[in-house]
Amino acid sequence: MILKGAEAARYFARPDPGKTGLLIFGADPMRVALRRQEVIAALIGPEGEAEMRLTRMSAADLRRDPAMLSDALRATGFFPGPRVVLLEDAGDAHAPAVAQALSDWQAGDAQLITTAGGLAAKSALRKVFEPSPRMVCIGLYDDPPSREEVEDILRRAGLAAMDPAAMTDLAALARALDPGDFRQTVEKIALYKLGDNAPLTPEEVAALAPATQEAEVDEILHAAAEHRADRIAPLLRRLEGQGVQPVALCIAALRHFRTLHAAASHPGGASEGIARMRPPVYGPRRDRMLRQASGWGMHRLEQALSLLVDTDMTLRSASRAPQMAVMERALIRLSMMRR
Repeated sequence: MILKGAEAARYFARPDPGKTGLLIFGADPMRVALRRQEVIAALIGPEGEAEMRLTRMSAADLRRDPAMLSDALRATGFFPGPRVVLLEDAGDAHAPAVAQALSDWQAGDAQLITTAGGLAAKSALRKVFEPSPRMVCIGLYDDPPSREEVEDILRRAGLAAMDPAAMTDLAALARALDPGDFRQTVEKIALYKLGDNAPLTPEEVAALAPATQEAEVDEILHAAAEHRADRIAPLLRRLEGQGVQPVALCIAALRHFRTLHAAASHPGGASEGIARMRPPVYGPRRDRMLRQASGWGMHRLEQALSLLVDTDMTLRSASRAPQMAVMERALIRLSMMRR
């Protein structure tokens, strides 16, 4: 039996203890590991491993002794309760041994959880699980998590009260980060909000989310986009002291102004353009860049991008001009480009 999308997510949270086995496969080991951990906890409970109701087995172990899987499924545990045998990193070469062990399965035996990497549609291992109604086969792909999945992760972390804008920011973060990084971010937010009954705000999400740029780089780009020329020189000196290279700063400026241009030129308006950015722009930074995009306008931003492209070419050329001075001049010229 094949499960996909919301059905698969619900099964991971509430697996059927009467099933013979479950195959979880996918190219991203972190996604597979997180789902495997979730479904095993749901089957045997938080104390299941401590009570020796979980048997771990590697693909290499099974290759050396194919009969050990059948023995592990039929073994009687010392503690009462459901048991799970976990077979990790299986492949098509292990399909015959897995099929044999599952064909001998009887009521009261342990449930088999098998994990694998990316498997083709005609995979021999998939063919063991897919046709049988007693077994479940779930493939994990690089699709962004649905809102239901994000809400489930937040609920498990104890984050129930939140501003709708904060929920939008967290959904954007879930699409931008790896699954493991997103869960760590949610755990950090939950720890921060421990004992605080006030709703989670976008400002708190922005403060606790993983940083994508150095704060000073971000600030100097905002200064240029908001026409604050007096802030550029002191910020640039600080960046220079941190070892930031002019070319790297120019690349960051190009990225920033391209984002503004994409927002300003979006047919649905700057607000919709910002909402569709990848990677996402969230929190107070989103509101700030929205104001910048609206203030500059599409045509003026095209002039700014032209200036930055020329600056980038100068920095990469054989010019003898001091590179940081060239970059400083470009940022000051940007800050002077008023409507």
